[in-house]
Amino acid sequence: MTGTGTGTGPGREYSPHGPRPLRVGLVGYGLAGSVFHAPLIAASADLDLVAVTTGNPERAAAARAAHPGVRVAARPEELWEEGADPLDLIVVASPNKTHVPLAEAALKAGLPVVVDKPLAATAAEARGLAALADERGLLLSVFQNRRWDSDFRTLRALLDDDALGEVQRFESRFERWRPQPKGGWRESGAPEEVGGLLYDLGSHVVDQALTLFGPAVTVYAESDVRRPGAEADDDTFIAVTHDNGVRSHLYVSATTAQLGPRFRVLGRKAGFVKYGLDPQEAALREGLRPGPDAPAWGREPEELWGRLGAGESPLTGGGTPVESLPGDYPAYYAAVAAALRGTGPNPVTAHEAAAALDVLEAARRSARERVTVTL
Repeated sequence: MTGTGTGTGPGREYSPHGPRPLRVGLVGYGLAGSVFHAPLIAASADLDLVAVTTGNPERAAAARAAHPGVRVAARPEELWEEGADPLDLIVVASPNKTHVPLAEAALKAGLPVVVDKPLAATAAEARGLAALADERGLLLSVFQNRRWDSDFRTLRALLDDDALGEVQRFESRFERWRPQPKGGWRESGAPEEVGGLLYDLGSHVVDQALTLFGPAVTVYAESDVRRPGAEADDDTFIAVTHDNGVRSHLYVSATTAQLGPRFRVLGRKAGFVKYGLDPQEAALREGLRPGPDAPAWGREPEELWGRLGAGESPLTGGGTPVESLPGDYPAYYAAVAAALRGTGPNPVTAHEAAAALDVLEAARRSARERVTVTL
């Protein structure tokens, strides 16, 4: 199965191969739906955001204001039940615990699906969804937007050019200073909520490490609940040994009073050190949007460029500055549209997401039992 089919459920007569934009229904209009998915879908000339589901009246009003003409439904099922307006794609941006049941329902209704990360709580659930999508010949993609971060794109280009030589160690930090818990399901300690930083920011750093350096063979982790009143892990370290011998040291934290480098990558020929986060999330939160009116979208200022060198400290000006490639979150949905039309591959497969979940599950076990886990 190619996994690129669309619109075969009840009342769906549209084909993805025509010239018209593909019709998208978005499930959830919280942080993920309103800040990330809706703006990126709306910015794509090949996609048309026609429906949003939320049971929150304030969010419903915000969706209508930001996307005039969008249909707002109270229940996700209204997007695919009998008699629903035809759609070409469902995007699931609801709380983590709903990802599997909603994706499964949409796939069974004959609709391709994009799911925000993490795809599931377990690798077994992810592989079950992947098997269902493959069986139905439908696209199932996972929104791992950090593959299109400015820093990640730049590092990937350096590795493709062999600028570092054989990589020995990859250090990646996604750290924040948030000493007071915000509450909500993302910080809930209830297992069914799939909360905590291991599955939130950890999904990003693990996916990036596996994308760059391939399969993991062992995992060791330390995971703590540091902040008073916090319920879920807020300070976690993961050590991954890859099959090719690269060691990845991955840090995710909400308790970091002094932020470390985003990337520190050490090779036989040179090292690359990069501080600062990709600017796209901040821009989206501020209400800025990609498109022709934003030619500088995703571009970092020169003072945030990483430095490449050997035997020198970037903090004292050592090494050569490397111009950051622009971040490009819109490229994810462009790739999804191409996959639906049969002109390109799925940009992030459910099988890749399952491999990352293997690591996250191993990290949770490692931290709990204080052991190194072999995959």
